Amino acid sequence: MKIFVTRNLPTDLVQLNAMVSVEVWPERQPPPYEILLAKAKAVDGLLCLLTDRIDQQLIASSSLKVISQMAVGFDNIDIAAATAQKIPVGHTPGVLTDATADLTWALLMAAARRVVEADRFTRAGLWRTWEPDLLLGPNVAGATLGIIGWGRIGQAVARRAQGFDMRILYTSNRKCQPEVEKCYGAEFVTLDRLLQTSDFISIHTPGNQETYHLLSDREFALMKPSAILINTARGTIIDQEALYRALCQKQIAAAALDVTDPEPLPMDSPLLTLENLIITPHIGSASRQTRAKMADIAIANLIAGLKGDRLPYCVNPEVYR
Repeated sequence: MKIFVTRNLPTDLVQLNAMVSVEVWPERQPPPYEILLAKAKAVDGLLCLLTDRIDQQLIASSSLKVISQMAVGFDNIDIAAATAQKIPVGHTPGVLTDATADLTWALLMAAARRVVEADRFTRAGLWRTWEPDLLLGPNVAGATLGIIGWGRIGQAVARRAQGFDMRILYTSNRKCQPEVEKCYGAEFVTLDRLLQTSDFISIHTPGNQETYHLLSDREFALMKPSAILINTARGTIIDQEALYRALCQKQIAAAALDVTDPEPLPMDSPLLTLENLIITPHIGSASRQTRAKMADIAIANLIAGLKGDRLPYCVNPEVYR
């Protein structure tokens, strides 16, 4: 059997090489769609990333027995098409919760205390003396944190916020159990109420049709002028043109993004001109331990699919019915 891996992985491929013929795309950039299409016709298994377009055309013309994605999300894969072809699709849930929550917290602190601005200020030779009003930012301790999306990552962020004695508000598709709210000291509110009340707003909801441009002009107008927005979920959740206007017009104080739409952000994007915006290159899960674990789970899913076994983490278990 043959497999195609769409990028170099941060783990050892010895187990795979012992079982199958492995081809790894060697470039930093993803393989072009035409190459991916051709490879899918010639291999039994595909180990892919969020940056790979696995659409109906590719799936229908492929010889694939399994698709294994090294990511939690899978919006780049046509799951319905894979299911129709009886191809199980694997993903890597659960392992990146703490790493992403850590980065969320790093971005929150950096935006609040203007760390990136301060670094640029220093490197530009502008630091002449201690000044009482230099690069002032808000307190984090005791502030109100609004969390949009109350899944594993949202709750992990709330857990970290407890150490800062923050008031925690959350909004989600449904209210969680009272004992969970009590554990985190969290209060369920509407999205509008969260936006109006929160000092910091952190996004942890999936990117889909329901959440596309969830935050746009109307929502930014509801926020405090001192509010700071953090997004480590999906870039499509924020209307970036509206965000640019909100930051320019001081409707909100600052933002920090680990995800954009598109990715990477074009170098002529007006967002890159803003001093009150931090942008990182989708590194939410980028701890060595987390990325290695994600790769190992993706390999385990791939091997199970090649053997005809049930995938440990399957997106479309209906293929087994």
